[in-house]
Amino acid sequence: MTYELAGMTYDELASLLATRRVVALVPVGSVEPHGPHLPLSTDTAISVTCALRAAERLSSEGVSAVVAPSVSYGVTDYASGFAGAVGVPADVLTALLRAIASSLYETGISHVCFINNHLEPAHDAAVRAATTCFPTGSASVACPLTRRWGRTLSDEFKRGECHAGRYETSLVLAAGLPVRASFEALPSLSLSLSAAIRDGKTTFSEIGMDRAYTGAPSEATRDEGYALFEKLVTMVVTEVREGLAELNALSEAT
Repeated sequence: MTYELAGMTYDELASLLATRRVVALVPVGSVEPHGPHLPLSTDTAISVTCALRAAERLSSEGVSAVVAPSVSYGVTDYASGFAGAVGVPADVLTALLRAIASSLYETGISHVCFINNHLEPAHDAAVRAATTCFPTGSASVACPLTRRWGRTLSDEFKRGECHAGRYETSLVLAAGLPVRASFEALPSLSLSLSAAIRDGKTTFSEIGMDRAYTGAPSEATRDEGYALFEKLVTMVVTEVREGLAELNALSEAT
């Protein structure tokens, strides 16, 4: 079956909504540089792949989910100065996501989960702000930037050396997307984004990421990417299930 909302007819969606509660997974990403080896769409592609796999797992567990078209533009202030950093202000992103969720609710969707793999703090805050005006349990955010999920991922991710490094390169390989062969020759860089952000650095250039990557992309493998996707899918499924549990509790209380 198709899980992609954009590939359904309105009759097909209406039939699905008429028989059960349906969750919409909305992939969120960015257009920004990811080293000399990964596409500008890396964050969005990871979110889309994660959403499709999560929809399949949810379906196998009896939860109906559709994957909405992705939101590919985000806050990309850290990548400023590099070709390919095409961003939007935080308030614009929040307003857009809030409007998308509102429209999904109007069409009959019960729960909206924004799946975000662009880890710039201002971007993550903008995504989360989009959910604050909706009733309890109706919206969630699945993002590995939170400690709850980040601690389940690779050591490189935990060190904050994961922008276009081994972590993201492995995921892109596992998603079946093109990776430039140059990744195998790229030197490792021990530059922690998370530490640099805490220290007040505001751009990749200030951090020393002259080629818009950090970490060890040459160590990436497709198998590691598969394992990482399993963890990211668990993150999405758990956030959705917890949201639905809150919805159920609210409906029982009323």
